[in-house]
Amino acid sequence: MPLEDGDPVRPRGQQVNGEVSGVPRLRGMRDPSLRDTTAPGDSRTDVMAAGWELGPALGDGDVTLQGAPQRAGQPEEALMSELSELVQKVVKSSSWWERHGVDISILACSLLLLPAGFLCLRSAQAIPFLAGVLILGVVHHTLTVKGSHLASHNALTESKSWSKVWAIFFIELCSAFTVEQATYNHVKIHHGYTNVIGLGDSSTWKIPFLNRYVYMFIAPLAVPILTPLVALGLLRNVEWKAALRTLCFMFLGFYCHYWLLLHVSGFQSPWSALLCMLLTRSLLAHPYIHVNIFQHIGLPMFAADHKPKRIHQMSLGVLNLPRNALLDWSFGHSIISCHVEHHLFPSLSDNMCLKIKPIVSQFLKQKKLPYNEDTYSSRFWLFLQRYEELMVHAPPITELVGIQ
Repeated sequence: MPLEDGDPVRPRGQQVNGEVSGVPRLRGMRDPSLRDTTAPGDSRTDVMAAGWELGPALGDGDVTLQGAPQRAGQPEEALMSELSELVQKVVKSSSWWERHGVDISILACSLLLLPAGFLCLRSAQAIPFLAGVLILGVVHHTLTVKGSHLASHNALTESKSWSKVWAIFFIELCSAFTVEQATYNHVKIHHGYTNVIGLGDSSTWKIPFLNRYVYMFIAPLAVPILTPLVALGLLRNVEWKAALRTLCFMFLGFYCHYWLLLHVSGFQSPWSALLCMLLTRSLLAHPYIHVNIFQHIGLPMFAADHKPKRIHQMSLGVLNLPRNALLDWSFGHSIISCHVEHHLFPSLSDNMCLKIKPIVSQFLKQKKLPYNEDTYSSRFWLFLQRYEELMVHAPPITELVGIQ
């Protein structure tokens, strides 16, 4: 079973200058002041100047960027190979239930809960009605976030044919997005160039003209409306057959939801049904937006032609949040508490990311590599206090010298 996604694409990123935003800009060699640098939110980033310069040597799924010189990087390649061997042993010794069954069961349970959610909305009493909103909201996010995320990485099944089917079902029918663009933007760009300026730097989540309170509290409510609009705009980048397929499945997903609210839940007017759709589809939109910015923005950023090897790039530029029952179920472990593990081994399912978490964390700490962890509340207050610095201004580039 492969542990990594396909090779990322080759576009060059832009280099951004400016003052460092919470992460010291490291220069020079053998400089004692470069030790134990702290990233925003008390996310530890252990960087040590060691007498050799880190170059953009290839390996671990990276590709050569045009104009970037290749340099030997055997220590980094050896570290990733060693960790991959440890993880591969765990994967091979795991059953199908552990590799795929647990997550498939969660998605299946969510689908089975749909009738209960629609029927609860028939009630004129507040408690059953709110229970229906909660059920449909959680199910929607489980299918659209957890299901789409796993499907985009082919982590639901080892069959290529079924992987394509599940991708269309979760990404296009449930999420109203196109498979090709979702896979390209997330797998090829975000994972291939995590925290690389101009490419995988999470800048798509930034809306500079919004102030901190509007962005953090009000803007997430627009996610159900913005998602299909963005998807429609991206259809011009795919073949006409894929665009037509996406339009058909997007319409089918919306219409099925709308029809069930009218004919099963008993809504009397189209506007009340549409309002309920917006309410359920935005129920967990706030943590969805927050998690996407908390786990990358504010951590070290890199230039496209001078970025560290994969193991350093992911350990430096990715952060784990604590386990949370609701978010673990709706978003998945690989998005919440095992995000570092997911970025190192993106083709593993949520349950497998949770299983290898002790191995990865222990390995990185033993090798004196950063293993970033922080609480949701800590990151939330950090972004509120430093919103202009982290979300409005262009992030600086972190120049890492002699990482060990």
